Amino acid sequence: MNIIIAGDGKVGFTLAQQLTAEGHDITLLDSDRQVLNSSMERLDAMGVHGNCASMPVLLQAGVEGADLLIAATNADEVNLLCCTTAHAINPKLHTIARIRNPEYTEQIYDLRDVFGLSMAVNPERQAATEIERLLKYPGFLRRDVFAKGRSEIVELRLDASSKLCNVSLMELPGVVKCRVLVCAVLRDGKAFVPNSGHFRFQEGDRIFVTAPTRELTALLKNLDIMTRRVRRVMLCGGGRVSYYLATLLEKGGISVHILEKDPERCRQLSEMLPDTQIVHADASDLESLESYGLSQMDALVTLTGEDEVNMIISLYASSLKMPQVITKLGHNGNRNILDSLKLGSVISPKDLVCNHIVRYVRAMQNQSGAAVSVHAIADGQVEAIEFVVEKDDPNCGIPLKNLKPRANVLVASITRGSQTEIPNGDSVFHAGDTVVVVTTDRGSVLRMGDVFL
Repeated sequence: MNIIIAGDGKVGFTLAQQLTAEGHDITLLDSDRQVLNSSMERLDAMGVHGNCASMPVLLQAGVEGADLLIAATNADEVNLLCCTTAHAINPKLHTIARIRNPEYTEQIYDLRDVFGLSMAVNPERQAATEIERLLKYPGFLRRDVFAKGRSEIVELRLDASSKLCNVSLMELPGVVKCRVLVCAVLRDGKAFVPNSGHFRFQEGDRIFVTAPTRELTALLKNLDIMTRRVRRVMLCGGGRVSYYLATLLEKGGISVHILEKDPERCRQLSEMLPDTQIVHADASDLESLESYGLSQMDALVTLTGEDEVNMIISLYASSLKMPQVITKLGHNGNRNILDSLKLGSVISPKDLVCNHIVRYVRAMQNQSGAAVSVHAIADGQVEAIEFVVEKDDPNCGIPLKNLKPRANVLVASITRGSQTEIPNGDSVFHAGDTVVVVTTDRGSVLRMGDVFL
């Protein structure tokens, strides 16, 4: 497909990388010539310099023949004008805008047809939703939800005291005492799907396990991982993620404390979040964190705008044996280094929103049998893909043992109605079922028809 990406920032560049790798023709727009030239040297993509909301610039980028425009500049208003102008030129064009200001949330939804928007994405809001999920189940580094919340893939890191160290796959059911499936293992920076019952887990492994949501509590309990309910949370930084997260946590009855060093932002947050305690303080001053109640907290979430500050605060909290630590990073390129640091769960708003947009692109490309959701796990080396089985699927009703999946593809779960099954050889799927598959060949499974040979 011909795709225009307006805004060559973190999100725009990451999207261009992913979509060019999947064979799409990409044109990048940006008003900063130096940034654009740098991207052109690294990507197989076209570049157009100029104001992306300008009609002449959009025409120069080929908007009349484009299939999709993604507006991801730093300004919500520019993104909206870009999409509106582009859609006026090409009414068949799909448009996606990054809209981050919470004041625009409702009107964007109500007026999406007026703006010519196919979809609006909000990285900060998505990050807040992901963090809330993690706070509900302390002990998991990550949770990816499928089948309307009935099935999940969760991430665990095995330390020296883990019950799973030196346990083989065939011994796993006797240890966890619940029905789970290991989808992938990340060891020494390399991801793979274990396919032998003799495979043994090692200290330092990050494992990705699928299970019905109802089994997650039992999984944590049987592994002696802390499962106590989070009641008090400290958020470092008062940006948009903190606002969205505090709103969600307030609804769940969780006490929230936000540390923010900008007095004007503190005043704004106090007005927007009357039930949240706003503290005017610099969270990077580690010695003063304790005076603001750090030791009384069940969880710490670092959400400042500086990755280095977030990492230092998280490392400090981990050294104090904080029960749960979550770290937001804008750049998380070198995962080998990050894995060696005690940062708890690492959240990247950029990666979350990019995965969401890639799912939309694939759905456009494959109208029949397209993925409902696509999640990149194991540092992006593995994809977990959700499909809803269509009535004309030729493999309906056939036991999995009689089907031949593609190499490096694993059927992880089958959900029918309210019941989720970890499949075995006798399992079958029917029209309307939700099927989750995992593959180490990113971009190779775009439709349900790609799962089996």
